[in-house]
Amino acid sequence: MIETAACVQCSGTVAPDGHCWDCGTAQPAFRARFEASVRGAAGVSDRGLRRGVNADAMALVAAGPWTVGVVCDGVSMSPRADRAAQVAAGTGAAALCDLLRAGAVPETALADAAVRAGRAVAALAPSVNAAPACTYVAGIAGPDGVWACWVGDSRAYWLPDEGPGTALTEDDTGEHEALAAWLGADAGEPEPRVRSHRPRTPGTLLLCTDGLWRYLPGAGSLRAALPSPDLDGARSLVAYALDAGGHDNVTALVIPVREDILPG
Repeated sequence: MIETAACVQCSGTVAPDGHCWDCGTAQPAFRARFEASVRGAAGVSDRGLRRGVNADAMALVAAGPWTVGVVCDGVSMSPRADRAAQVAAGTGAAALCDLLRAGAVPETALADAAVRAGRAVAALAPSVNAAPACTYVAGIAGPDGVWACWVGDSRAYWLPDEGPGTALTEDDTGEHEALAAWLGADAGEPEPRVRSHRPRTPGTLLLCTDGLWRYLPGAGSLRAALPSPDLDGARSLVAYALDAGGHDNVTALVIPVREDILPG
């Protein structure tokens, strides 16, 4: 016999997405921490020390010569923010792979995939007044360079093995750092921004949520805290955020770019 989990709120049955079938409450233990690794790239997401639910999500996949990563952060004031992040990450990564395999250039693939992710999140809302929402950042690494695409304040960084690193994204924020762009039915059609970089030395493409970068806000500090561009390195970044207070969900996804695939 298979036992089903009981909801912490009403003792109802917990659905596969970690919410109660009866009252809809998100369960604290669901997706509290998860890890992924693909072809040398890796990601770690943790609920943190102060949050009841992990509303971050990530996806990491390989598509031919490309390694694709997506990281999303559920907007805390929106309903079912964790579901929004999961849908956006999964939809964005799947669309990116399909588009790249079909021959789309990275800039087009990234922008189109972000729009598809936004539409998928918008479809979760019964109305614009009850709209799940999340931020979004996607990255691609391959033989022609690295690319990042974003909506919101989840970030992408290029961290070279030698020399200074750089942020590939600019936060979509307004006065008092309030979020100015996100995915969701109350945000309208997404207007993703895309940036490319052609590295001349090996390094790491890092995607992360604000649960990490608020403790390590610059490329230099992130590079210093990353011992290696692999699963152990992603774990170290997350551990740093937890040791620093862990006030929010924290996700770090690292994609190594080695010398043999650098642009000519």
